[in-house]
Amino acid sequence: MRFEDLLAEVADEPVFETGLLLAGNRDPDDVRRQLSRWVKAGRLHQLRRGLYALAPPFAKVRPHPFVVANRIQPGSYVSLQAALSHFGLIPEYVPVVTSVGRGRPQRLETPLGVFDFRHLQEDLVSHYRWIEVDRRRCAYVAAPEKALLDLVYLEPGADRPEYLRELRLQNVEILDAGELERIARDLGKPKLERAARRLAALIETELTAYEAL
Repeated sequence: MRFEDLLAEVADEPVFETGLLLAGNRDPDDVRRQLSRWVKAGRLHQLRRGLYALAPPFAKVRPHPFVVANRIQPGSYVSLQAALSHFGLIPEYVPVVTSVGRGRPQRLETPLGVFDFRHLQEDLVSHYRWIEVDRRRCAYVAAPEKALLDLVYLEPGADRPEYLRELRLQNVEILDAGELERIARDLGKPKLERAARRLAALIETELTAYEAL
């Protein structure tokens, strides 16, 4: 397999798996050897075993980190501070893409970014959406309300009023306080229900202050 053949097949793909290249009569061992050589030569980035992305100058566009995160750990979705920043709910720039799901916890530092994966038990993996994040590319991302609740669930003491105020939530008009409390009740965790009530009060306070301007 020539590098020109690879470019013809994956030039429009943000990331690709080895299986994409094994169609037809190609020798799997030969394909894997070639991929290893191209990684060593700096033509490809290896993101995990069997998952690659073209390196500059061969990549047409830099893959969106949320798309990369979804592909690194299938079944996960972007949440916590990464999702909150994406929706404009917190003022800080978030350099690490944090995802949650049923998979094992892991942290990967790659040429395309730093990716942190947190484990959630089965019954808490819910309320995420398939949304467009960049140039018709889509990724699974938590609903804004669920991103808040995932953060509360995974961070010790995150249901405390002090912690919630320190988030400095902004653009709260995109949040549905009723939906936040409904999700918390459905998940059946007292910590989440306490936090949802406190967050709903914070949201109401922020909206009232905005309307008074």
